[in-house]
Amino acid sequence: MRKILALDVGGTAIKSGLFAADARILDEREVPSEAWKGGAALVERICGLIGEYRDYDAIGLSVTGQINADTGEVVYATDSIPGFTGTPLRRIVESRFGVPVSVDNDVNCAAIGEGHYGAARGYDDFLCLTYGTGIGGAVVRDRRVYRGAAHSAGEFGHMLTHAGGRPCACGNRGCYEAYASARALALRVREATGLEMDGREIFRAFRMNDGRIVPIVAEWMDEIVYGLVNLVHIFNPSCVIIGGGVMSQTFIVDQIGAKLDEMIMPNYRCVRVQAAELGNRAGMFGAYVNALQFVD
Repeated sequence: MRKILALDVGGTAIKSGLFAADARILDEREVPSEAWKGGAALVERICGLIGEYRDYDAIGLSVTGQINADTGEVVYATDSIPGFTGTPLRRIVESRFGVPVSVDNDVNCAAIGEGHYGAARGYDDFLCLTYGTGIGGAVVRDRRVYRGAAHSAGEFGHMLTHAGGRPCACGNRGCYEAYASARALALRVREATGLEMDGREIFRAFRMNDGRIVPIVAEWMDEIVYGLVNLVHIFNPSCVIIGGGVMSQTFIVDQIGAKLDEMIMPNYRCVRVQAAELGNRAGMFGAYVNALQFVD
């Protein structure tokens, strides 16, 4: 039985799964990525986790950052992973383990996973966005990820929604993720209330109708919709998949869909807004699908 080892490499954790060729997960693990130690250390963490497995025919990597999927090289990574930009990740892993390796951006992989096994099944054209520390995006047209001239399409988090506004990690000001990411929500809460709360705590307070939190969450959801209005009018997708830890709150996705419907032109209202179904496994499933090319 042919097997594929799939890894989803994020800034916080590395998730791994040994897949059978029929997409069953035979073994699943997770370790801290310790990405703050830098690119070289992260590569060693990746290789260390791979080394714990045996008997696989190919490896699929879903990796944070902008990735050239043709060469398997990290085109660009922020300073959250120092020295990761330019890393020839596919070449390193192939030379270390002697099997073919695919490498792709994590949100592209999430979109591929959702398209094959999750919320985007049956859709040929859709957008996928993940809301976390930042905002990642992917564009799927005719069931293929659109990658762009520099292999970096889908950086929705860095479209300008508030020119000259809040500073963003990219060095610009007023980017979408500076207002609509989960980190932006936590910052809004801290600025307004002085409270240090994570997403789970914020939405617990929201459901309890906490008067300090309710208007902040409402404004944050509006910010999400402002960006989606632009994207829907540009791409005219049949579906928008929304993921990320905070989006596990189904009422958020429902309210975002309702608000979006009010703000887009009538002929665009065929779009459906759906919560991602695969959760934090989506990137692994996408990496698995990418690596299938080597065993089919």
